[in-house]
Amino acid sequence: MRVSIRWLGHSGFQIKAAEHVIYLDLYRSKKLIERVPDVSDPATIVLVSHSHNDHCYPDAINEVRTDSTTVVAPANCAEKLGSNITSLEPGEETTIQGVDIKAVQAYNVKRFRSPGNPYHPKGYGVGYLLKVEGNTIYFAGDTDVIPEMEELGQIDVALLPCGDTYTMDNLDAAEATKTIRPKVVIPMHTWDRSVEEFQNAVEEEKDTNFVSLKEGEEFTL
Repeated sequence: MRVSIRWLGHSGFQIKAAEHVIYLDLYRSKKLIERVPDVSDPATIVLVSHSHNDHCYPDAINEVRTDSTTVVAPANCAEKLGSNITSLEPGEETTIQGVDIKAVQAYNVKRFRSPGNPYHPKGYGVGYLLKVEGNTIYFAGDTDVIPEMEELGQIDVALLPCGDTYTMDNLDAAEATKTIRPKVVIPMHTWDRSVEEFQNAVEEEKDTNFVSLKEGEEFTL
């Protein structure tokens, strides 16, 4: 069954498979809506990694949320999104309309607001493993390279941040790719910076297909 992954800019993605429309960290501007007119397809599932505004944007989520939409988000997002959300701690999993979803760790180990104060402390946000039509997609969330990446298992597509400041940079993301060994890696959270360094480091290993998307473009499994 065809599975499409469309990059909506920043860390936002739309995944379509069979009857499912899944959104990840939906955050879009009016400019992006005009560029990608069907981005507002009603959601089966909305996944949110953490409560920062560029990942948990209620106005955008409410545009695709219906009475039958399941929103999966950390408990600290409830103030923004309402109490009708499903929250998973790292290691917890659930199945929603045939889609297996597992929360995994996502946190900083070397990027700090001030000494000892990471932008994303352990326990604040999560990443997700999604099993869709037999394919496992890893959405890393905002994270550095962390030991838990060694325990993810077989990954078909990894969506990895590489913009630095708040997350991994290009070389960190390449290191994460070597650890995870996905079939495909797609960069996100780039802050419009070049991903060439990331791409070159991945392609040197020749084990993973590097796919760089422009806003609105999609990759099909």
